[in-house]
Amino acid sequence: MKQSIGSRLFHAANYAVLSLIGIVTLFPLYYVLVVSFTDSREYAEKNGFILFPTNWSTAAYEYLFSTSAFVDAAAVSTFLATIGTALSLIVTAAIAFSLSRKRLRGRQFILVAVVLTLLFNPGIIPPYLVVKELGLINSVWSLIIPVLTSGWYVILMKSFFDNIPVELEEAAMIDGSSDIGTFFRIVLPLSLPALVAFGLFYAVAYWNTFFSAVLYINDYAKVPLQIVLRNMLVDSSTSTGGAAAVEMVSEQQIPTQTIKMAAVVISTLPIVCLYPFLQKHFTKGVMLGSVKG
Repeated sequence: MKQSIGSRLFHAANYAVLSLIGIVTLFPLYYVLVVSFTDSREYAEKNGFILFPTNWSTAAYEYLFSTSAFVDAAAVSTFLATIGTALSLIVTAAIAFSLSRKRLRGRQFILVAVVLTLLFNPGIIPPYLVVKELGLINSVWSLIIPVLTSGWYVILMKSFFDNIPVELEEAAMIDGSSDIGTFFRIVLPLSLPALVAFGLFYAVAYWNTFFSAVLYINDYAKVPLQIVLRNMLVDSSTSTGGAAAVEMVSEQQIPTQTIKMAAVVISTLPIVCLYPFLQKHFTKGVMLGSVKG
C-alpha cells in the first residue's frame, strides 16, 4: 500500500527525532569510553575534548588494576554480585514457592507479613541496630543479609509459581522425592525465565551497592567498587579517597580525568556485557504473572 506524503513526512520526522535522542543519550557513554583510552599527551594537547583519539592507550586501566584499593573494591563488588545474587535467588524462590502452595500452615499470615514490608519502611536506624547486634559491622555480609530478599520480588515470583501444576509436585512425591528435592530438581528448572529476570535485578543492585556500605563498612579495604568510584569522582583521589587532588599519577603521567573515565567504564561494563546473554529469558521473566491462564 502506497503511503501518502503526510505519512512519509511523519515517519521521517519520527526517525529524525528518535535518532537525535539516541545520539544525545549515547554520546556521554561514547565520550567516557574514548577518554579512558586516550593517550596522556593527546589529552593534554586537546584540553580533554576528544571525539576520536589518534593514539589509543590502556595506561589508565593498567594503573587502576595496579592499585590495591581498586582491585580489592572490584573483588568485593564481584563477591556481592555473585554470592549475594545466588543467595537472594534461593531465598526468594523458596519463600515464593512455599507461599504458592496452599498446604503451607500459616500461609495467609506470612503473606500478609510480606505485604507489610512493602507498606512500611523501617528507615535507617533499626536496620543499623540489627546489623550491629549481629556483629556484622565492617563485614561484607552486612551488605548481603539485610537485603537478602525483597517482598515485591517474592510476590511476583509467587504468581509465577502459582501457574506450575501441583500435579508435578505430587508425581515427584510419589516417586520418593522430598520437598527440597522437588524444589531443586523440578521447580527451579521450570522457573528459569523468572530466575534470570530477578537474578539480573539482584545482580545490578548488589553491584551498585553504595549507601549500605557507607553505613556498615569502616575498613576501606572492604568497600565495594561504587565507594571507590565515588571518592575518585568527588574527592579527586584514585586510591585512598582523601581530598588531595591528583593531577598526574604514575610514572606515565596519566591525567586524573582519564583514570576516572576508565573507572566508570570498568564499573558499568560487567552489567552491560551480561544483559545480552540474558535478554532471551529476561523478556519472558518480566512478563511473569501478568497473564493468567
